[in-house]
Amino acid sequence: MTYPATTGEFSAASGPDPRHERSAVIDLDAIRHNVRRLADAASPAKVMAVVKADAYGHGAVPVARAALQAGASWLGVAHISEALGLRAAGIDAPLLAWLHTTDSNFGAAVAAGVDIGCSGWELERIVAAAREQERPARIHLKVDTGLGRNGATPETWDRLVGEAVEYQDQGLLRVVGIFSHLAVADEPERPETDQQVAAFREALAIAEDAGVDPEVRHLANTPATLSRPDTHFDLVRVGLGMYGLSPFEGQTSAELGLRPAMTLRTLVSQCKEVPAGQGVSYGLHYRTREASTLALIPMGYADGVPRVATGGPVRVAGKTYPVVGRIAMDQMVIDLGPEASGAGLHGAEAELFGDGSDGGPTADDWARAAGTINYEIVTRISPRVPRRFINEDEPARNDTGLVAVPGKAGTP
Repeated sequence: MTYPATTGEFSAASGPDPRHERSAVIDLDAIRHNVRRLADAASPAKVMAVVKADAYGHGAVPVARAALQAGASWLGVAHISEALGLRAAGIDAPLLAWLHTTDSNFGAAVAAGVDIGCSGWELERIVAAAREQERPARIHLKVDTGLGRNGATPETWDRLVGEAVEYQDQGLLRVVGIFSHLAVADEPERPETDQQVAAFREALAIAEDAGVDPEVRHLANTPATLSRPDTHFDLVRVGLGMYGLSPFEGQTSAELGLRPAMTLRTLVSQCKEVPAGQGVSYGLHYRTREASTLALIPMGYADGVPRVATGGPVRVAGKTYPVVGRIAMDQMVIDLGPEASGAGLHGAEAELFGDGSDGGPTADDWARAAGTINYEIVTRISPRVPRRFINEDEPARNDTGLVAVPGKAGTP
């Protein structure tokens, strides 16, 4: 099924669907597979599926539903506005939003039953919202164990916990969770994670001594879920791994048992034969060494492809070519070489990245070309690129856990 592009609805009477020109194809069965893989690693802890930033560019509502189908117990977002969007879509699972400003709508969060992360300054505003809504707020107290971003410092933690307990005793809030975030879990050999775990345990002891009995204690992200069982506590927050990408340098998704969920593709928009010395794109920093065939790929930095990623791979007709010349706002060029002919390739599918299962390009390849991380490659794909969701309906499973294929017996 193809969801409407952000540019508007499409009438089939007007001709070919323009959303098929370029799209980010999201395999929701891969999302479900990855959630199950991470849930197995985290067990007996529960899983929070992090769907902030439009599910890392994958589409928050469909991904959230797929994650819940696969056994995620919680959803997590950065902003209250993201949480309210999920509630508006009819998703009523436990849901935490943790990054706020003085303009955040705490009243709407309380009214919608959204759990609110609290580092300290938000507490009075949350309590005011609870009074206004005549409904107790659900909060998760956050302690900074070493990352240095939000969260109460060790020096202010005692006071925050004490104030929260007072308000809880008044029936204005419920301390549902205590949490923190790890800084270097993607580098398992570093000692700072041990230090953060120790600081988190100390913060938990202080809270428990003050009378806090949290439903969930959560610290682990994707890399810690996969490599540090001592960080799992009651709940793990998985983001990158749910989308099938590896958080570790030197370990692939496949080696971790994960399946990348996004395929970014378009159609070759032009092929032309050019002489030796032909310059390509702004600045003419690339010139053909000999007579060759150039293919135009109609995606660029307005679509979220990094401008600096010259050399990024594009797969056409089973062969992968590097981007040559500068990537422009709407387009880029690949050099098919002197022996190639553009005949038959005009209109052919061009895949920038996918799951890599057939040796094709991956988001990790584009991250290396751009000098960045795979998180950024998928998250930055622009709303101009329509998301097309496949495998929305979860396959039926028999009592052995195997996918049941209609008309067939045994394994799929």
